[in-house]
Amino acid sequence: MGYHDIAIFGAGGFGLEVCALIQQINAVAPQWRMLGFFDDHKPAGCSINDFTVLGAMNTLNRWPTPLAVVVAIGTPRTRQAFVERIENPKISYPVLIHPTAIAGNAKYMRIGEGSIVCAGTIFTTNIIIGRHVIFNLMCTVGHETTVDDYCSFMPGCNISGEVIVGKASYWGTGAKIINRKSVGKNTLIGAGAVVTTDIPDNVTAVGVPARIMQNAETTLLRKRESAQ
Repeated sequence: MGYHDIAIFGAGGFGLEVCALIQQINAVAPQWRMLGFFDDHKPAGCSINDFTVLGAMNTLNRWPTPLAVVVAIGTPRTRQAFVERIENPKISYPVLIHPTAIAGNAKYMRIGEGSIVCAGTIFTTNIIIGRHVIFNLMCTVGHETTVDDYCSFMPGCNISGEVIVGKASYWGTGAKIINRKSVGKNTLIGAGAVVTTDIPDNVTAVGVPARIMQNAETTLLRKRESAQ
């Protein structure tokens, strides 16, 4: 099996982690030739962890040869906005799964393009994961759960069985949800929160049990989460 060219869009902290993930995958099953990073806020030609910043979005959209791209942006709606700006038909979006991640029979699993599954994450069975979803370190997902596109789960999130997670939701470190509950789209679940009831679209919920915050509190927490 030959190597495939790959690059990372986003040279921030999570981009560094994805770079390490690619190297860890290659150590077990060599398949990727890492070319470097793309980033709208880093100067082209600078070096990050021995890899070059190749340019910004305009460079990526002019890339002349087939290239797998991982969009390593932690905030869901920002990640979605960058993906929607990529117009180059030569770009593809691989699924990256760390060698230590555990999943049930692939026949009963579906993981959408561009999704990232980090070390120690466990999927059980009959799970549907959308496009460009991030599972950071040591997450768990139970049976018959559905996760829509562009969601982000920070380290140590626990998603129980028969849960429905709406598009572009963000889950802070250590957040949890009990079985047969749902969380709406564009919703933020704060770090350490335990969701025990259905949570609607476009809100922020924090605490144990999770409660919906008021508008001013929501704005402040979203700014803090986006800065991570």
